[in-house]
Amino acid sequence: MFENIFETVNSGFAQALYEDFLRDPESISAEWRELFESGLAGEAPPGDEQPEEATGSGVPETGTPSPPIPPTAPGTTPITGPALRLLQNMETSLDIPTATSFREIDVTILWNTRSSLNTQLAARGIKLSFTHIIGWAIVRACERFASMYSAVVEEGGEPRRLSPDAVNFGLAVDVQRKDGTRKLMVPVIKAADAMGFADYHREYERVVAGARDGKLLPDAYTGSTITLTNPGTIGTVASVPRLMKGQGSIIAMGAIRDVATRRLMTITSTYDHRIIQGAESGLFLQLVDAYLRGEHGFYREIAEEMGIDGAVTLVEAAAPAGAAPPEVQGDMLYHVAAAMSLVKAHRTHGYLAARLDPLGTEPIGDPALHPEPLNNGRNFRFTAARRPAHRHSDLHFPPSQGFSHRRPAERRRAGYLAEYRRYFLRPVL
Repeated sequence: MFENIFETVNSGFAQALYEDFLRDPESISAEWRELFESGLAGEAPPGDEQPEEATGSGVPETGTPSPPIPPTAPGTTPITGPALRLLQNMETSLDIPTATSFREIDVTILWNTRSSLNTQLAARGIKLSFTHIIGWAIVRACERFASMYSAVVEEGGEPRRLSPDAVNFGLAVDVQRKDGTRKLMVPVIKAADAMGFADYHREYERVVAGARDGKLLPDAYTGSTITLTNPGTIGTVASVPRLMKGQGSIIAMGAIRDVATRRLMTITSTYDHRIIQGAESGLFLQLVDAYLRGEHGFYREIAEEMGIDGAVTLVEAAAPAGAAPPEVQGDMLYHVAAAMSLVKAHRTHGYLAARLDPLGTEPIGDPALHPEPLNNGRNFRFTAARRPAHRHSDLHFPPSQGFSHRRPAERRRAGYLAEYRRYFLRPVL
């Protein structure tokens, strides 16, 4: 099926070449010139509008006078050329109902395995990036989840499901122009699922280098069915990119983060919700995660394809364990437990120590709210359903607990409450 390059994410790049073609056809490569001469056209550059037809008297027909052009706001400039074409395609992408799945994956094994592989490939001048390996995991996962690279197309005004016979893998490449501005290019690895890893790696390097130097043929920018973008290279933790027409999903890699002794990365899948359901997207990312953890012989296959001998043991080995935690002393555990007990007591019974009476009545308090017993090394625990054996006349409350200044009846009531809390509401450590 023919895909108009002016309707893809590469439309800005194609528009710039088209304007060069209009100014000087010989300034672009023969392949691009042939494409534009076949009838494929972009937007006319500003200032190239056709003049109005003149009448026989040489005076242009005006007809109905055109309405006055409203004044523009200060500081605004028109969006034209490649930027306008990209703007139009991004607005068109809003017609696609999308949803996004997020998955945080442990890439510690990926980190260690890649380092091991690159050590053995260094003598041959080859270096594997994280995007090389993650991209290959995505291609492999597409073999089991074909819906992830399906698309919706219209034929005769009716929507139809397009099931491509190959995984055409798009790679989002950030290209910096000579003037310092940036543009996004998406070259495509055609039929990536039919390749081995070595062929995939060579084609990956070719299309990315061609996108940066502008030497790829027009066909290299069309036909993508699933795309990988890597904003994590600039520190972005997670991203929800736009899904362009004709694709089933776009996968985004986040930055790799150090968490404790592990390395974690967030990966997202933004998909066409008309034909792909959330469970499919989630299971797809789960399989990508499994590959990156070394399941299904993933790294063994890469090592064999790259001609590395004896790398299986290094690749399949689990990530090294982190340093053993320091030994915790018993006194430290006691102090932590005591502090937790005191905090819990204040959360549940702290109101008993609050001064809420505007007439100045002292709060009744609660022994559990005092830190002195904890500092003295006492270890408080519940005693099962134990009741006090003495009568109220035997109760004694030291002055520090705020009971001695009260009248006998008040002391008895406060004493009963304090004794009750002491034996039945004591927090457990």
